[in-house]
This record gives sequence, C-alpha cells and structure tokens, in this order.
Amino acid sequence: MHNIEGWIEACEVDDIEEEDVIRFDYHDRSFAIYRSDKSDYYATDGFCTHEKFHLAGGLVMGSTIECPKHNGRFDYTTGEAKRKPVCVSLKTYPVKIEDDKVFIHVT
Repeated sequence: MHNIEGWIEACEVDDIEEEDVIRFDYHDRSFAIYRSDKSDYYATDGFCTHEKFHLAGGLVMGSTIECPKHNGRFDYTTGEAKRKPVCVSLKTYPVKIEDDKVFIHVT
C-alpha cells in the first residue's frame, strides 16, 4: 500500500467486478470501493449511517448501494441517502486510477 500526499492505494482495478463493491480498511477507518457498470470507480465511508453495518455486503444496482441489513439505499456516486431508514448521507472520497491501481484521497 502506498500513501502519497493523502492518496492511498486501495486495490487493483480487477479486484472489483463491474457493478460491485469491496471493503477496504486503512488504519482505524473502513471504506467501500465501488466499480460501476461503465468501469468508473467511487469510494465512500464503509459503514451504513443508520446502524453501522458494512456496505461491502450490500447489493449494487446502477449507482445505488443497498445496505445488507435493512435495505436502506445510498447513491454511491454522491453519498446521498436515497431510501429509509437511512437519512444521513455517506461521505465520498476522490478516486484516481494509476497503473491499474485504485487510489482514494482520504481527507
């Protein structure tokens, strides 16, 4: 793992299937890294804002992640809470791809 000026290497591009999500833990923080059906990559905080259940076990549908515990939904491209019981949006993080590696900028 590399950490250059706030950019952290999270995974390889092929570690995530299209329309899927994986968990990435860094120090005491957890993130969810997403790959869209167009092979764009996104990153959010890893835990649902409702009950702190990890989103990596959730279902990705288009640009939406559904929490595996209670079916609350977020738009993972913006972090916006989309369906109850969630009402607090997720924090999102910039993503860049270099040499087939996915980096997130942790702020």
